[in-house]
Amino acid sequence: MTPAALKHLAEVDPLMGALIKEIGPCLLEPERRRSPFQSLVQAVAHQQLHGTAATNILNRFRKLFPGRRFPRAEDLAGVTDAQMRACGFSFAKIRAIRDIAEKTLSGVIPSSRNIMKLTDEEIIERLTAVRGVGRWTVEMLLIFQLGRENVLPVDDFGVRSGFQAAYKKRSMPKPKALRKFGKRWHPHATTAAWYLWRAADAAKEKK
Repeated sequence: MTPAALKHLAEVDPLMGALIKEIGPCLLEPERRRSPFQSLVQAVAHQQLHGTAATNILNRFRKLFPGRRFPRAEDLAGVTDAQMRACGFSFAKIRAIRDIAEKTLSGVIPSSRNIMKLTDEEIIERLTAVRGVGRWTVEMLLIFQLGRENVLPVDDFGVRSGFQAAYKKRSMPKPKALRKFGKRWHPHATTAAWYLWRAADAAKEKK
């Protein structure tokens, strides 16, 4: 993220400025090479699972498609639910992944090129129509794939606990309260969220 973003955040919020000074430069680097299809499949794989377990499942899933770094939506027609179940996906996640593939092929989920033309809210509206995909999942795509600069995932546990730690609150803020407070960070809310994640990590290490 740009020095201008850090300067803006420090000016509008001295406590955020202190956090930036303590942590140092923002190291957020979006993975722009991933397609929306890949991002959503990976997000579904990680739902309610430890990162290592989800990575192992995805590695087994990739092996079903030799010669590909990651399968395309049309490739899923060549594998059975039983094969996907053997990778470690639950039946609910298999249904979600099938729906992601179907809506990619029908155009509900945009291509990598077309998604760049849509606003954040347009992307959220389109993608939350997919089975198993909620607002938080789309916000992670906006941040970590598309590099959108003004996303504040107020339902994210790490963001909320980071706010509690950095702002020395007795309890985590409610999403509505955090959204209201976070308006001062616009148009650089994504950078603020990254620093709140780092604050949550630091608080964990202290414990």
